Amino acid sequence: MTHVLLLVLAGVGAGLTGYGAGLASVVSYPALLAVGLSPLAANATNTAALTGIALGGVGSARRELTGMRSRILRFGAAGLVGGVVGAGLLVVLPESTFAAVVPWLVAAASLVLLLRPWLQRLHRGRWSEHHPLTVAVVGLVAVYGGYFGAAAGTLVVAVLGLVLTEPLFKVTALRAVVLGLANLAATVIFVARDLVVWTSALPLAAGMIVGAAIAPRLLRRLPDLVVRVVVAVAGLGLAAFLLLQS
Repeated sequence: MTHVLLLVLAGVGAGLTGYGAGLASVVSYPALLAVGLSPLAANATNTAALTGIALGGVGSARRELTGMRSRILRFGAAGLVGGVVGAGLLVVLPESTFAAVVPWLVAAASLVLLLRPWLQRLHRGRWSEHHPLTVAVVGLVAVYGGYFGAAAGTLVVAVLGLVLTEPLFKVTALRAVVLGLANLAATVIFVARDLVVWTSALPLAAGMIVGAAIAPRLLRRLPDLVVRVVVAVAGLGLAAFLLLQS
């Protein structure tokens, strides 16, 4: 019961930070290690639980997703394919494969978010959401999301934030759908390989549903600048921590 309570509370925190800043795994992955799971089992279990962020967040963000059907289909397909590829890579490659590059990816994504208005003016007319490169980059981030996924949400928001003009709280809702599909696809692979520890995944996912359901209501009330700065600073802090670890 102590482990269950710990995982539920960690899930609430991961749901809030995951939906708002894309940093869910920073909370949830260490919690799974703390209750005794191996790194591989913790990774697979964490991915399964992360679908709770999509369930809770998307359910509360229907208003933000209105009129985004074509985007959900386009980027969601990239998320599904990327999630399958990423999960397959996790099964055959060591988790340390991305260790050297992840801090730099997170730092770059954080800077992109921080400089979003300036970068949008810089590339205006040259790169749009319909460009094949946009879908390809989202798919590559989904590969990373299915493989490990720490700060994958920050990376997706950074990419979509460059090509979409909507406020960040709407971009964040779209990101929740894309990564939710990536995590769902990866979970199917992990379940087939019997890697998910459901006694840990279910309480963690329950907490994530609660945390992610609260997050959209908070984001609607925050100015875009505040969201960008908070997420960027958190991402840079995580990048520094990961760099020191590696």
